[in-house]
Parts: sequence; C-alpha cells; structure tokens
Amino acid sequence: MKAQSVSLPDLSSVVPGAESAFHEEEYQQRIARARQLLVNAGLDVMVITGPENIFYLTGQQTPGYYTFQTLVLPVEGDPVFVIRQLEYFNFISNTFIRDAAIYTDGDNPVNFLLDVLKARGWMKSRIGIDKRGWFLPIAVYEALQAEIGTIHDAAGVIEQLRAVKSAAELEKMAHAARYVDAGMLAGRAAIAAGATENDLVSAMMGAAIAAGSEYMGMEPLVSTGPRTGVPHGTWRRRKILDNDPIFLEMAATHDRYHAALMRSAWLGKPPAVALEMEKVCQEALQAALDAIRPGATCEAPHLACQAVIDRAGYTDNFKKRTGYSIGISFAPDWGEGAILSLYSGITTELQPGMTFHIPPALRIYGEFTVGVSETIVVTETGYRALGTVDRPLYLL
Repeated sequence: MKAQSVSLPDLSSVVPGAESAFHEEEYQQRIARARQLLVNAGLDVMVITGPENIFYLTGQQTPGYYTFQTLVLPVEGDPVFVIRQLEYFNFISNTFIRDAAIYTDGDNPVNFLLDVLKARGWMKSRIGIDKRGWFLPIAVYEALQAEIGTIHDAAGVIEQLRAVKSAAELEKMAHAARYVDAGMLAGRAAIAAGATENDLVSAMMGAAIAAGSEYMGMEPLVSTGPRTGVPHGTWRRRKILDNDPIFLEMAATHDRYHAALMRSAWLGKPPAVALEMEKVCQEALQAALDAIRPGATCEAPHLACQAVIDRAGYTDNFKKRTGYSIGISFAPDWGEGAILSLYSGITTELQPGMTFHIPPALRIYGEFTVGVSETIVVTETGYRALGTVDRPLYLL
C-alpha cells in the first residue's frame, strides 16, 4: 500500500483484508457498478464521506469515523482512501484498497484531501460529493468548494446499489435478526415489578451480544409506564410498577448489517383502549406486509397500513412513515431510511432483495405506546420476515 507524508511501522505481519466482511472480488464488482453510475451521472470523480457507503465499497469499518475519512473514487484509475494515521491499521485489515493517503493529527485533513486531488490531476474533473450526507460538515464542504469551484451533488449514487441486497448480505441480516430475537426474549423475561428499565436493557444487550452481535448503530429504545408515551424514549432507571406498559425496540448487527424489532408488553391488565390500539397495530402491520410484492410501489404498504389505522379512528395517533430500508448502518441510526421510505408519494418499485423495518405504533402521549414490527426481505412472491418472536402484546 502507498502512504503519503507518514513513516509507518513494519506491517508485514498484517494480512490485507483479513477482517473484511466479503471477498475482494465482491468489492471489485461493487466498485465497477459504482463507476458506471458515476458515468451515468456525468461525473469523473466522487468524494465519498459516509461510513455506510465507504463500508459498502471497501469493507472499511471503524468507530473512529468521527475523524475525517473519505474514499476518492475516480471513473478511471485506482481509488484512494484518505485516512487518519491511527485508523490506517484497521484499514489494512478490513480492506483490499491498495492506495492510502495518510494524514497525521497535525495535518488539516481537508487541505490534505485537496493535495491528493491536485497530485492526481483531479481538480479540473467533474467532482461529485454527497451534499446531503451526515458526515460532511458545512465547513468541510465550503473549504472544498472554495478550492474546487463547482462540486456536483452525488447524493444517492452509491445508495442505489445498497437498496437491493445480495444473498450474502441477506445472510448477514439473518444472523442479525437471530441476535435481535435473543435480545428481545431476554428483555421480556426480565420484566417484573421492581425491575428497572436498565435491567431490561442490560438483559437485551447482553443476550444480543452473547448471541453474536457487534455494536449497534443505535441504542435500544426501552421505556416503561407513562414514559412509553414519548417517542424514542430511552432507559432512565425507572422501576416497573404494577399495571405498567413496557415498550421494547432494539437492533443488532452482524458485519454492520442490521435487523430490528419492536414489541410491547404490559405488567397487569391493560386498559381497553390500549388493547384496541394494540390490535390495530397488529392488523396494520399485517396489512403492510400483505401489500409487499415486487412491482408494488414503496407507498403501497404505507397506504395499506394507514387505511387500517384510519378506519379504526387513530389517524391522529399515527403521523409517520410505515417503514424504512435497513441494512448497513453506523451510529447514529440502525436504519437506512435515507435510501427508501415506505410512505405516501414514494413511487419507487419494490424489488426482491430490498429489506425494510416496518414498525407501526400507536400512542397516547404521556400515557402509553403500543407497537409491533418486523424486519423483512422482499421476495419474488411477497416478503419474508427475518425475526421469530411472537407478535401479540406480552401480558404478565
């Protein structure tokens, strides 16, 4: 591998790609397909900063993506990875990329990237970058624009490839779903009067990790009692009381491929309205699942789900998309919701190999939430759920 500006220790004992999620040929094929999409978009070079897209194309993964990293992918010639020196070592283990431009903590990484572009004669090329990416700070973009001039928006170029999973990717998601099942069952088993939300999360994460999960893209969403009535609530040491609702949602991951699951429980006798809302969630989920088939649009499952909720009179309790794509993720999210949503007006057609998390939930704010979900794969004839945990409200 080539290095710039940095002297490195002897790395002869490190095997390139030894910890890669896939074989080298898989990445070569992905890069070839990405290059064709760049040609179709009229671009010569793409500066890729999102860790999910970088992982998809190279296999590079590290929790250190909070420091600047980018894959510079030209239509012609070798790609080059701009990376912090500390991250270079896992870069070798995770990838088969031959060209690394390594900066130190004393370097300005944006200026370093510009030097790479200049050295390779790419400054006058049509350069694209994902302007809507989470990991492209405004200051970085403005600094690049000041030197390069016009930078074209390449948002969605790589995501097109990630939307449909291969058989090997689906196998990794199936592993993740088994880890989620283990975590969810452990969380339900930990429910008891006097137990805390922390006890539930400890059981969930411990079981999922023991089953094989790596670190998740987002923490479990676990709450009890009136706290369940607030969306995206996380654990805060609250003790479970008799007649409390319990909300459990979590993800797990295998080689950065995620699956997620939502379930509800109640310690004691739920009020009639909660039982009714939970029944509607079950019916809405099944309606969404039944609407999934190749050729249907992404809005079809949402419209089916929404129709069930509307008929039951809970329209005001459901103001969100029905589902979102899921797969490769790094914090702060476990989903791929920026790729595809199951929502009104999304007319992209479903294809075999697409994967979604579908989590219909209904709540009375400040009182309770009930919900149920599945992570599914679109098949040639419909869908396949990856999880196995029973769906009905868990009553204790």
